[in-house]
Amino acid sequence: MFKKTAIAAALSATALMGVSQAQAADYAIDTDGQHAFVQFKISHLGFSYLLGSFEQFDGSFQYDPENLEASSAQVEVQVDSLNSNHAERDKHIKSDDFLNAGEYPTATFSSTGFEPTGENEGVLTGDLTLHGETNQVEMPVTLLGEGEDPWGNYRAGFEGSTTLELADYGIDMSDFPEVMHELELYVTFEGIRQ
Repeated sequence: MFKKTAIAAALSATALMGVSQAQAADYAIDTDGQHAFVQFKISHLGFSYLLGSFEQFDGSFQYDPENLEASSAQVEVQVDSLNSNHAERDKHIKSDDFLNAGEYPTATFSSTGFEPTGENEGVLTGDLTLHGETNQVEMPVTLLGEGEDPWGNYRAGFEGSTTLELADYGIDMSDFPEVMHELELYVTFEGIRQ
């Protein structure tokens, strides 16, 4: 649910078109303008779904459609910023029973590779650290668009999602139905070229 880190990583996935020797441009994820989201979805006892997000995160990515091999992304998420629209539940999720935000205040994602799979699509690979555990994840990503905005900035936007096994991150869900052992992580954001 987190790696929201995985989030920034998704951006580097935009490198989807051709390769040259040009240097990739630097982009800052636009969190100030609220054009970036790190969200999660998990089953609630098999009856419905619990949706939530991480409200505070930062990140950057490097992207050039002419030089996909130079693409990369880095994201850091503040675990205590989790919001599922229910204060008592959020407190429980952030407690030692699950995320233990006091001991593990951040989740991070750092990309390690990208493989194009089609026009404006690819799979971003990277290391996601959550709850003190680091695992490699693969996130299919899509370039949503790029170009100049009305204020003279150049933007690129992406989305991606992946499924996490909570046990891989030392989060014990053994007391809950099996359908709650996986979490879907979804990220979408715009970056502003620096």
